Amino acid sequence: MENTIKKVALNDTHEELGAKMVPFAGYNMPVRYSSDREEHNTVRKDLGIFDVSHMGEFLVKGPQALILIQKITSNDASKLAIGQAQYSCLPNETGGIVDDLLVYKIHEEKYLLVVNASNIEKDWNWIQQHNQVGAELEDISDQTSLFAVQGPKATKALQTLTPVNLDEIKFYHFEIGEFAGVPDVIISATGYTGAGGFEIYVPNDHAQKVWDAIFDAGKDLGIKPIGLGARDTLRLEMGYCLYGNDIDETTSPIEAGLGWITKFNKKFINRDQLAKQKEEGVSRKLVGFVLQEKGIPRAHYPIVNLHGEQIGEVTSGTLSPSMGIGIGLGYVDSKYAKPGTSIAITVRKKNLEAKVKKLPLLDI
Repeated sequence: MENTIKKVALNDTHEELGAKMVPFAGYNMPVRYSSDREEHNTVRKDLGIFDVSHMGEFLVKGPQALILIQKITSNDASKLAIGQAQYSCLPNETGGIVDDLLVYKIHEEKYLLVVNASNIEKDWNWIQQHNQVGAELEDISDQTSLFAVQGPKATKALQTLTPVNLDEIKFYHFEIGEFAGVPDVIISATGYTGAGGFEIYVPNDHAQKVWDAIFDAGKDLGIKPIGLGARDTLRLEMGYCLYGNDIDETTSPIEAGLGWITKFNKKFINRDQLAKQKEEGVSRKLVGFVLQEKGIPRAHYPIVNLHGEQIGEVTSGTLSPSMGIGIGLGYVDSKYAKPGTSIAITVRKKNLEAKVKKLPLLDI
């Protein structure tokens, strides 16, 4: 198997900006430019730009496109209007999740699937394997750059770069138009930070031009480049799942609190088993929690009840830069999953009290 680390189109730009580069999902990626805390707060309060060009993009086209998407995804893509995006997942045949993804409806017979970088090859093979209906598939991951411009000042900065009225693009909707002088750019009101903003899909040939234009447009608004470290703390404050941590091949969407993207009004892979779970209930559930004492929870730390008996495990944890307290996600026995329930996290052999909290963990 090839172990070559891939590089995004703007790899050299990130190195020139002083980014600490690390291997992530098979790519050389910027983890931080200054500090995670500073970058996190920049996005929450002002404006930041992430290069997330490592993500995968597949086009599904032709008269059979929707039939295939309905079969392989848990959400109901027939409800999508042109210009609308949807969060969904690819269920596997044993109750788990192949990946979580975004589905964009570009035209009546053309969709864009956006998948996690670490799963590009796996997802592509999975979709091909289930494409008995003859939909046209095209992997455009290596030709596509993706910039997430996030924060409360995003619209103000980006509006100077496009004739498209950004105020009119609702959350989880998108427009295709001219952006920074480049035609046919996907401008999507999505992002994994909870801070508002847009994701910009652009061919690699125009990536540098678009990145530089965004920087120029945001310079008076305090724009900064943001690395993967802050992306992780931002998504965790919102309680958004990270594939490989909070969801994987062994976690069902029902256990993971993703019942809202699992629609049983259609046939899809493993529908019946998941419908049974929904009806009968599951023995464990993914919850968000907030520490009541000083400490930092980390992945794989035990979650215990107030008698010290293990009831689960942390899947993601951090010190929230916005709140200054330990927060996390983890699976617990279902009877402990109700918001307000007192639990404890074992941090360095000490059981620190925590409370289960309804998502998001950040009060916004």
